[in-house]
Amino acid sequence: MPDLASPYTYDLRGKRVLVAGYRGLVGSAVVRRLAREDCVVLTAGRADADLRRQAECEALLRELKPDAVVLAAATVGGIHANSSWPADFLYDNVMIAANVIQSAHLAHVDRLLYLGSSCIYPKFAEQPIVEEALLSGALEPTNEAYAVAKIAGMKLAAAYRRQYGRNYISAMPTNLYGPGDTFDLTSGHVIPSLMLKAHQAKQTGAAELEIWGTGTPRREFLHVDDCADALVFLLKNHNGESHVNVGSGVDMQIIELAVLICKVVGFEGRIVTRPDRPDGTPRKLMSADRLAQMGWRPSVELEAGLTSTYAWFREHAAS
Repeated sequence: MPDLASPYTYDLRGKRVLVAGYRGLVGSAVVRRLAREDCVVLTAGRADADLRRQAECEALLRELKPDAVVLAAATVGGIHANSSWPADFLYDNVMIAANVIQSAHLAHVDRLLYLGSSCIYPKFAEQPIVEEALLSGALEPTNEAYAVAKIAGMKLAAAYRRQYGRNYISAMPTNLYGPGDTFDLTSGHVIPSLMLKAHQAKQTGAAELEIWGTGTPRREFLHVDDCADALVFLLKNHNGESHVNVGSGVDMQIIELAVLICKVVGFEGRIVTRPDRPDGTPRKLMSADRLAQMGWRPSVELEAGLTSTYAWFREHAAS
């Protein structure tokens, strides 16, 4: 078995790279980023295969014959969606991870990058959160099902490394935003949800903008194009068993984020909090030291990223 911890470079030139979940926020950004590499980008949608179905997934990998897979496919959502549909989040994401990783192995794919989520970490993990904090405490209850599924996928990728010597790795992005996001008050994450609320409040001339919780929790945000760049960097340069955090290394209060989004959108009303609604984890800031030491850092500043995201929303998603 090869020494998978040794210095490693994966040459993408001429490779066939399958992006599973290419229509999603991260997957579409990875497709855009891979266009700058000398590789063949493969995509497949739900009409081609339901990744929750083992037979369909195996057939897809046999047909496409990729050299590498970026596994960005997932069932995702915010606090409300995670709390309301835990069975869907757990089942869908466990099955997607298990089927794609196993199918890649059976198709002799030796390079795979599994995309996790920062919610895998304990609710009260020491901040900033280092990779070693995994499984060191209880998870945040509001997204526990999704977190358990993502942990299972990450551990499965590591298990294929140990048992079969596959060069499978995992990356754990922080909270992402950008073009292609889900601007929906029920299933959207915090930035697109707040942006949609602010946009609607501005359009209707509302005097107030309501946000869930106290507004005091702190969160870290990363533009999805930065995330995609980091993922391609890891695909080319990382080959360790441990997952790697992908983040900005900077956090802010939700109320501060709401103020910034209102500035970008142009909503000048009052922001009111709903302390009777759940806050979620008090703080979630991931350590980006490991990735920085490897030579990668983000480049998109938050206000500029929010401004370009709002422009994309107005062109593609606003009603």
